[in-house]
Amino acid sequence: MRGMNPVDAFLDHLRVEKRMSAHTLDAYRRDLDALTVWTLQHAGGDVLALQAEDIRAFIAAEHRRGLTPKSLQRRLSACRSFYAWQVRQGALEASPAAPIRAPKAPRKLPQVLDPDEAKSLVEVDTDAPLGLRDRALLELFYSSGLRLSELCALRWRDLDLDDALVTVLGKGNKQRSVPLGSHARAALGEWRASTGAANDAFVFPGRGGAQISARAVQLRVRALAQRQGLFKRVHPHLLRHSFASHILESSGDLRGVQELLGHADISTTQIYTHLDFQHLAKVYDAAHPRAKRKREE
Repeated sequence: MRGMNPVDAFLDHLRVEKRMSAHTLDAYRRDLDALTVWTLQHAGGDVLALQAEDIRAFIAAEHRRGLTPKSLQRRLSACRSFYAWQVRQGALEASPAAPIRAPKAPRKLPQVLDPDEAKSLVEVDTDAPLGLRDRALLELFYSSGLRLSELCALRWRDLDLDDALVTVLGKGNKQRSVPLGSHARAALGEWRASTGAANDAFVFPGRGGAQISARAVQLRVRALAQRQGLFKRVHPHLLRHSFASHILESSGDLRGVQELLGHADISTTQIYTHLDFQHLAKVYDAAHPRAKRKREE
């Protein structure tokens, strides 16, 4: 790599040693080309001579050009990777990009079903083919907020219908027990009675009794939502979001919702406080006599 400029050397490393895709390499090149151009115009042209204040000025200049927080985060991520590699190569003692933080991108709030939509979705016709299974599956998703992977892996031994509890192994191999609602408990009881399944069997088996695939559940949930007349894009995680939002809206107990969802960090759960605020804002706008004033006032 002698004679190669630092950016090209780094990109060659990503291509040869990291075997990155052409698409990813193009993204890195665009971000580092922007750094190179800025350095030529403002800092003497040597990207290896930049200091932390230079990287900060570069990100600020990109912000003034109209880049979004998400794009700025990507720019800075490319710079961090580039300089971290230069440190490993011995070209630098420390990365000038390490201490710099890009503006936070606004977090996209998850869509949720309102309680009436959720009720309409889960109350599928149990006389239809696989109706008992579908009712049990939807009731369990909405009742307990399980992840898709947790539901697919669920065996009957993980359900205690007498005590209305479901025990799952979540992310990080962390076990948690979540209550079952009365409707989910009844639907699961009917589903099991119809199958006579053994304790070791999967609750929602796929072909040959094996674990059902995540894709099969996603497609089934989407089809059931359309059959029930819902026009939102319904998927398993939407039911988890709806479960969390409705529990928080009723209880206000963020720590409790964190435990129910199996979130390691409460900051992950806090997104539902924003959803709850949206609901409160709508209630306020609808109810307060001075919440919405006409323009002519």
